[in-house]
Amino acid sequence: MLKPLALATILLVAASSYCQKASEKSKRFKGMYFQWGYNKEWYTKSNLRFSLSNGDKFTVHKVKAHDSPDLDAIINVPTQISIPQYSYRIGFYLNKTKTKAIELNFDHIKYIATDYQTARVSGVYNGKIIDEQKLLDPQNFLHLEHTDGGNLMHINYVQIHHLLEKKATTKPLLNAIWKVGAGFNIPRTDVTWKGEQFNNQFHIAGYNISAEAGARYYFLKNIFFETTAKTGFVHYVNALANTAANKGNKVEHHFGYFELIGTVGFDINW
Repeated sequence: MLKPLALATILLVAASSYCQKASEKSKRFKGMYFQWGYNKEWYTKSNLRFSLSNGDKFTVHKVKAHDSPDLDAIINVPTQISIPQYSYRIGFYLNKTKTKAIELNFDHIKYIATDYQTARVSGVYNGKIIDEQKLLDPQNFLHLEHTDGGNLMHINYVQIHHLLEKKATTKPLLNAIWKVGAGFNIPRTDVTWKGEQFNNQFHIAGYNISAEAGARYYFLKNIFFETTAKTGFVHYVNALANTAANKGNKVEHHFGYFELIGTVGFDINW
C-alpha cells in the first residue's frame, strides 16, 4: 500500500513548507501536527449495484461486510507499517491557543463483503431478469472487497478543548477533541467473478462525510496519543469491478460505519 503512504509524505513536506511561508507572511497558521496510527471498523449492510460491460445490471441486496485490521503484519515484519488498517492526519492550527484546526484526514479502511452469505439478487443477470436468493460464493458467483483500501480522504474542521494543563505552565496535558468533515474515496477494489480474481486500479470513486470525537493526551512536551471514535457515511459511485477478461464493469454502493482509531502525533511549532 505504497501510494497512500507516499502521498502522506509528499503532503506533509509540501504542507510544512507552505505553512512556514504562510506563517511568515500572514501568520494565518499557528503551527501544525502530524499523526499516524491504526483503526478498526464496523459496517452497516449495503446494496451492491453492478453494471457490467455485457449489459447485465443487477443488485445484491443487504450484503453484510467486515473489516480486516491485520495488525499481526507489523508483529511479523515490523517495517510493514502500511499493511494494517492505518490512519494519518496532517493538521494546521488556526489560533495561538491551538483550540481550532483544519486537518487532512485519511483512513485506510478494508471493506470485505462476507463470503458464503445468502442474499437476494435482482435485475438482469446472464442476460435474464432474475429475483432470487444466491450464495455469495467466489468460485461460482462473486466476491468483492476494498482491501487495498477503501481509502477515505477528507478535510476536517477540528475543535479542541483543554481539560487539564501541566502545573506551572500553559501546556495542555489532556484535551477533548471533535472533528467534522467530508471528502472523497480512492479505493482499489478487488473482485472475484466466477473464480477469476482481479485487483483494480486506484481511482476517485465517490465521497464520504464523517464526525469524530475523543481525547488527546500529551505524554511528552509536543508528542501526544489520540484516541477517537468516528462515524460516517460512504458512497462509492463507480468503484471498478473489472476482471482480467472483462473490462468496463462498475459497482455502486453506500454504507454507514463506526470506527475506533488510535494514533500517535507530534506538534510542530513556529
